Amino acid sequence: MKPRVYITLPIPENVKEFMDQYCDIKQWRGSDPIPRENLLEEVADVEGLYTTWNKIDEELLAAAPHLKVVSNVSVGYNNFDVEAMKKYNVIGTNTPYVLDDTVADLTFALMLATARRVTELDQLVKTGNWKPIKDEAEFFGRDVHHSTIGIIGMGRIGEAVAKRAKFGFDMDVLYHNRNRNATAEEKYNAEYCDLESLLKRSDFVVLLTPLTAETHHLIGEQEFKWMKETAIFINVSRGHTVDEKAMIHALQNGQIYGAGLDVYQQEPVEKDNPLLLMPNVVTLPHIGSATAQTRNAMAMRAAKNIVSVLTGKGAIDPVYNVNLYKKQ
Repeated sequence: MKPRVYITLPIPENVKEFMDQYCDIKQWRGSDPIPRENLLEEVADVEGLYTTWNKIDEELLAAAPHLKVVSNVSVGYNNFDVEAMKKYNVIGTNTPYVLDDTVADLTFALMLATARRVTELDQLVKTGNWKPIKDEAEFFGRDVHHSTIGIIGMGRIGEAVAKRAKFGFDMDVLYHNRNRNATAEEKYNAEYCDLESLLKRSDFVVLLTPLTAETHHLIGEQEFKWMKETAIFINVSRGHTVDEKAMIHALQNGQIYGAGLDVYQQEPVEKDNPLLLMPNVVTLPHIGSATAQTRNAMAMRAAKNIVSVLTGKGAIDPVYNVNLYKKQ
């Protein structure tokens, strides 16, 4: 008998065909995200849960006595109550590696769009407000090439950003990380800095840290004060790594030049959020890994994780260690 798996989101047909070979799958078909009460009912008899962002906590785990693995279709796993999952001996997996280059590409898209005022000037043309001007400086932006980038969080994505910065734009690369990254230092001549030094020296500050207790509001009032008035702040990590009120204040008062954002404290963003009215802020709807090729690769990686666990081979990408076979 095939192990039972519940899928909470749409998946590509090739991924579904792969999982069908090994699992008895059932899938949420609603147009909106699955309601919590429905999910609690559906997990009652499953061994695997294939999801993204659904909260995996004590309540859900207690409702799923046969559950062995939760496979997240993302790198982040802030939706996991890790201690509760360890208590119930449920493996949690994610999808690293496959999205590194895609997120790095988006990071540079935000840098270029903000520095060269792409979205602001695009709207100028499209709304018919492009008129002859006396001073071309009204359209001036800032150079990305031969500037200094400060990367906070030099993991795999950080290295992919550093590679583009060094070899694509001839940038000087600074970084701050929990641990030194010898690969980045050797390959990209990246210079390790404390956070204050990085913020004071960087033309572009790129935040790439995961959200943890230590990184919550890592960038706040003091950190924006340390940045140059000409600095551009890029956040492609998580919204809560930044004190959003402090960022808004810094932008409104000219403490920094601009910001490129893919993440926010509240998603979707509230309509009255001041960030939405700022021409020097580029706002994207959390699309870091959103290309067809990458999302397909993430979906397949998540499927392989769940199949590998349920066929007794163990997780490919476990985010913590539990002894699955203690669970009866």
